[in-house]
Amino acid sequence: MIHVHNLSVAYTDHKVLQDVSFDVRLGECLVVTGPSGCGKSTLARVLTGLIPQVIQAEISGSVEIAGLDATHCATAELAQQVGVIFQNPRAHLFHLRVADEVAFGPYNLGLPTEEVDARVAWALEAVGLGGFTDQNPSSLSGGQMQRLAIASALAMRPKVLVLDEPTASLDGPGTTSVINALSKLRLEYGLTIVLVEHRLAEVRRLADRVMVMDEGRVVALGAFETILGDYDLLRRYGLRRPTEDALMSWPDLLVPNGKPSQVDKPLLEFQHLSAGYNGHAAIHDVNLSFYAGEFAALVGNNGAGKSTLALAAAGLIRPLSGRVIFSNGTRPRPGQDIALLFQNPADQLFTDSVDEEIAFGPKNYRCLNSELHEQTLASTDLVNLRDRRPFSLSIGQQQRTALASCLALRPRLVILDEPTLGQDWRHLQQMMEFLVWLNQQGTAILLITHDYKLVYRYAHRVILMDAGQISLDGHNTLAAQKNIPTATRAEGIHAAP
Repeated sequence: MIHVHNLSVAYTDHKVLQDVSFDVRLGECLVVTGPSGCGKSTLARVLTGLIPQVIQAEISGSVEIAGLDATHCATAELAQQVGVIFQNPRAHLFHLRVADEVAFGPYNLGLPTEEVDARVAWALEAVGLGGFTDQNPSSLSGGQMQRLAIASALAMRPKVLVLDEPTASLDGPGTTSVINALSKLRLEYGLTIVLVEHRLAEVRRLADRVMVMDEGRVVALGAFETILGDYDLLRRYGLRRPTEDALMSWPDLLVPNGKPSQVDKPLLEFQHLSAGYNGHAAIHDVNLSFYAGEFAALVGNNGAGKSTLALAAAGLIRPLSGRVIFSNGTRPRPGQDIALLFQNPADQLFTDSVDEEIAFGPKNYRCLNSELHEQTLASTDLVNLRDRRPFSLSIGQQQRTALASCLALRPRLVILDEPTLGQDWRHLQQMMEFLVWLNQQGTAILLITHDYKLVYRYAHRVILMDAGQISLDGHNTLAAQKNIPTATRAEGIHAAP
């Protein structure tokens, strides 16, 4: 079904892929993994014809998919055989109704209305969005947008589906729903799947083989259990050891009454806060306090209101009712008091180089310290990328650049909204260890994530949101759970000096 031979790709003078060769059989699922920036997303763009048909690049070698030459075939023709899901779901979405978004592709195939309606209903149910047909896609959470993008591709019933980190923004139920849908497609339609992914545990039961890439080359290719059972290989390329057990729900993993007993006044406090968009509340009557030096995790399913709470905390949306109080009633200084890392790093990158991006805040406040600047670059593994344009980087590298720009001013509270996008386990650990070091210096950290292992390893307090409200404030019990392996210090990267 897919035959790639001696594929090399370069942007101007930067070579991204080098002599990549592999085959994928009909109905097989190949998982592609490796460190951030190793060329995985570029490979996905070649398989879908975007390179070189839409994105200019120097390319050599051959790529055949479903009998078509992907390097020369018209994109419109290839799109009928190959579906694609990008890392950023917003790149897919442009309609005003969820149902219209999913129906767009099938209608362009000239299918009758009855067939289109049936495909739309099936695809939305498959990803857990059956009740969202009339909603505006822009009103969805990041995870819900990802599921909508997947539904739009599924409705086309392609022969090959290329997915670039489809579970990165998904909660447990959403991940399970998507994996179930992909499994069903393989069984019923013989769908061939190429899945670019860092979260290997989630795709374990779907994958047949794994291809590990590093610096644009294939460094390992074989059966899932064989490759991912090689712990030396995992450590060498910064990959996370996958677990075998099913995901558990947050209420099953948390114990209440984990609120810190503090004598000091809160660093940040929500008093009966309601907030949302276009006059409609996404969070309701939230009462919550954060204290200096805390490391807390905010968890919950897609659409629970976590990102809305983060935006309200950072002052980027105004409350509909209630109050947000910072440090004895003072108004927070942007970047210096509260910094927010968005889900989509492209939303906060705008300069011409990584170095400029990270220095922008300190220069703007006239407090640039060269030693702190270099430490921030080193702790986010961006020293060798400092002269690159941010939008020439991989998504994972962009995410680290955006985070570094947030940390450059050493804010009193750092809020990270799903920082795992595009991150391999080595870089994620390095990033988190730097946050731990900052936390030990007094910086408060609020981590918004679906990642059980991050919560277990780093969060002292866990806050669960459900339907726009705080349903549990406690601590995790993951250490006692057999299905969540604990990480040893030997796996990690030491904190910043």
